[in-house]
Amino acid sequence: MPNRTSPLTPARPAATAPRPSRSRCFGGPAPILTSAVLWGTTGTASSLAPAGAPAAAIGCAGLALGGILLFLTSRSARKLPAACTRRERWLLVLGALAVAGYPVTFYPAVASTGVAVATVIALGSAPVFAGLLGLLTGQSRSTARWTAATAAAVLGCTLLVMGPGLTGHGTPIDPTGVVLAAAGGLSYAVYALIGGGLIRRGHSSDGVMGVLFGAAGLLVLPVVLFTDTRWPATARGAAVAGYLALFTVYLAYRMFGYGLRRASASVATSLTLAEPAVAAVLGVTVLGERLPAASWGGLAVLGIGLVLLTLPA
Repeated sequence: MPNRTSPLTPARPAATAPRPSRSRCFGGPAPILTSAVLWGTTGTASSLAPAGAPAAAIGCAGLALGGILLFLTSRSARKLPAACTRRERWLLVLGALAVAGYPVTFYPAVASTGVAVATVIALGSAPVFAGLLGLLTGQSRSTARWTAATAAAVLGCTLLVMGPGLTGHGTPIDPTGVVLAAAGGLSYAVYALIGGGLIRRGHSSDGVMGVLFGAAGLLVLPVVLFTDTRWPATARGAAVAGYLALFTVYLAYRMFGYGLRRASASVATSLTLAEPAVAAVLGVTVLGERLPAASWGGLAVLGIGLVLLTLPA
């Protein structure tokens, strides 16, 4: 249940006041971190798709299937628009557009600049965008711990994904890809901010995620239908699309919505910088990739930043 305690409610007597609960940590950061772990498997899963499958179509297929499933399995999603104010309904529309915008911008950025550059720009810019938007809308305020933790996480993320490039094996940076990756980071920050705000106003997290992702799934469906449709018809393609839909969209965003009940959008987007760490570890252990010392150092710095964000205040 969302926290409905009013700031005007008198404090309980000291003798009956509850001790600080670990739910503040495990009700917010832990589900978001779990979501980031699931998102970190996306690259490995996508690499198993049939050769020639368009990158954007793979991501959009997962979003379309998973988003529609989120909507259909949430009773509150069907009732949410009627329970919202007019302003909140417009926020749902904007949030759905932002959700749909992420795969449409991020996956082409990967094709233009490579996984490393696109990932660090998109995921590294998202916490900054979320923090700035949160300040502008009054939904969050910057703290010294958030600033330090996010700086450490962004630095660690940069070292992690740019480590191979620092050793002389980098990919030329395409300005168009940089802009697309930054747009992906902005898209993520916008829907995290909108979703978190609606959830903290008392709306069901399942309902908010169901509406945002169900509508976004319909918006990106043409990308899947009007590109090469042969790959989803294969056993491998169907397995990849099914995994992305069930685990990296349906389950991950259910948990992400639950975590947004207690974590601000700025903290949430910083916590999801764990995604490239998971992706890097899977690349080494599953795909046989190799990481230089700089990347392992970045992984350690990223871990420190995530610990600072996760620990209760």
